[in-house]
Amino acid sequence: MNSFLNNNFIKDYDSQHFLHPWEDCRTDNSEYKIITNSDGIYLFDENGKKYIDGPGGMWCVNLGYGRKEIAKEIALQCEKLSYFSPWFATAEPSALLAKKIATLTPKNLNTVFFTTCGSTALDSAVRFVHYYFNCLNKGEKKTIIAREKGYHGSTLLSASISGKERDKRVLDTIVSGIKFLSDVNPNLRGKCSEQEWCNQKVSELENTILEIGPSKVAAFVAEPVLASGGVIIPPKGYHKKTYEICKKYDVLYISDEVVTAFGRLGHWFSSEDVFDFTPDIITCAKGLTSGYIPMGATIISDSLIEDIKKSTHTNDLLFSNGFTYSGHPIASAAALKTIEIIEEEKILDHVRDITPYFQSRLNKLGEKYDCIGDARGIGLLGCLEGYSNPSLDEKKRLEIDHHFGSLIDKAAEKRGLLVRPIINMCVFSPPLIITKSEIDLMFDILDDAVSEVEKNLK
Repeated sequence: MNSFLNNNFIKDYDSQHFLHPWEDCRTDNSEYKIITNSDGIYLFDENGKKYIDGPGGMWCVNLGYGRKEIAKEIALQCEKLSYFSPWFATAEPSALLAKKIATLTPKNLNTVFFTTCGSTALDSAVRFVHYYFNCLNKGEKKTIIAREKGYHGSTLLSASISGKERDKRVLDTIVSGIKFLSDVNPNLRGKCSEQEWCNQKVSELENTILEIGPSKVAAFVAEPVLASGGVIIPPKGYHKKTYEICKKYDVLYISDEVVTAFGRLGHWFSSEDVFDFTPDIITCAKGLTSGYIPMGATIISDSLIEDIKKSTHTNDLLFSNGFTYSGHPIASAAALKTIEIIEEEKILDHVRDITPYFQSRLNKLGEKYDCIGDARGIGLLGCLEGYSNPSLDEKKRLEIDHHFGSLIDKAAEKRGLLVRPIINMCVFSPPLIITKSEIDLMFDILDDAVSEVEKNLK
């Protein structure tokens, strides 16, 4: 059977049996391309066409594709020990990884709970927060506060804490015990200064805690950069000030670093090194294994563990939360090798060195075209947002915004670049190994694509 027939079968099987994430079940999904090969920052489809992987998989392929060192480590661990039950045993790679992560986090976050992905890491963080306050006989502290446009996962709990309203149009989410604050995007501030905007958002958090009652608020959940919300970068000082508000009212701070950890902003973790605060809990995934195998982690501060140890609670204090694959030895081996490569190849230094050039190319593109409303980014994260006419009603504006995003997506793909369309935005987070010449190639393609779109919109 020739490859053409094979590919037809694959597309047919995919269409009939593979329900993809965020898919409309009424449509035929045969439009999905078959990715057959990969190398470095590139993907190849069934026709041999080469694409720059602009989103880096799904914000995760930090070291690029075809890393034989990681593949070899995975294969060796498969042969040695493919699984152990974390309920009654441990294994070398898992214990080594927990220790290694503890050396990379801010100094007082040393307890690592392994999960299967970012969603379950956030789930576990919230469950630990509730467990923590139950242990301290503060069982009324249950409410979780989050931000609009934040994204924290796809399990029922993590999706309920996510503030991307358009992801919830048909699916049910938990409403009780979750409170959302308004969009923190500085572009919405109008005529007020960025500092005034920051103060407004910080005050909103404090007023919300006081409105609910500090004795009932358990945690504030925030991404250092709201990635899936459109690479929204809160105003300077925002995270540190919101952290201080949390400390004032005995509210725990969960920093969702699923996207920003392991080098995306040029540091192992960005909460402390980039945004100058140390959260109570950090969640991570994605770059932890560079997308080579699923894994996540919830990292807990020493002070929380110490408080539990001092608890006067009369019952057993089992943290009865866990997964069959917690600390999976193969995933742990992949993560250890990923961290080793980041260290040996000085990937963090590379990201910090190349970020100014990446951001300069991004900003110049935003200034060049009328159809671009904003170009923003930090580290190796970027977003081009189409101009959205505020005078139009919401339904009409959404229709135009979706059309713009679709045009950018198709124009870039035609030229050999994959971007991630989010309504009227295209976002990108390329592998951290990207070179200056590859950045030029990526933005040259985007430049050409936006030029075509602008002409078609006139």
